[in-house]
Amino acid sequence: MTEPTGPRPTAAEAAPHATEPAAGRTAPRRRDAAASRERLLRAAGELFGERGYDRTTARDIGERAGVDPAMIARYFGGKALLFVAVLRAEDRSESFADLFDADRLAGLVSRFDRQGPGPVAQVAVRPYEDPDAYAAAAAELDRRVVGPLRERFVQEGDEQAALRAELLTAAFVGVVLARRAGTLPHLAAADRDELLPLIRRLLD
Repeated sequence: MTEPTGPRPTAAEAAPHATEPAAGRTAPRRRDAAASRERLLRAAGELFGERGYDRTTARDIGERAGVDPAMIARYFGGKALLFVAVLRAEDRSESFADLFDADRLAGLVSRFDRQGPGPVAQVAVRPYEDPDAYAAAAAELDRRVVGPLRERFVQEGDEQAALRAELLTAAFVGVVLARRAGTLPHLAAADRDELLPLIRRLLD
């Protein structure tokens, strides 16, 4: 028997369906990637808040998230950009009242008592080694705390609005950090309702 002449079909041509992805196969992968990214983002937010940026490693984040730490570079571009993503995860359109607003002040003190001062508060007293992380945290501190105070003082006609805003921010951050550290026993043990009027007097 003679064999047919002409070029033989390639493997892909002989079995055209073998190279085509099964219907729906890529969708689960995309969902898995999105879930892994979300777990990394959540774990990083928790650890940065607990330990700060410099004391949190990519391995720590991966272990808490249950995701290979190498995926941090793949999904975010590295730890510094993951930190930026954590800060930007909140609603960027959100506006913040200044510390003279009673509800704002009470909410911050309650949050710090419950979760500890996060990376944005910590950057006021301890700059990060990574310049990208430092710049991102400093920008958020200004947006959330310093800026609203500065705007208030500008509207009041204070010629030292910027300096006064930063001074009061430093005082407030110092109070919450010292309270969390426990080094000053009366400050650490004070009830929130007892502490708030004293902080307001300090700000005034």
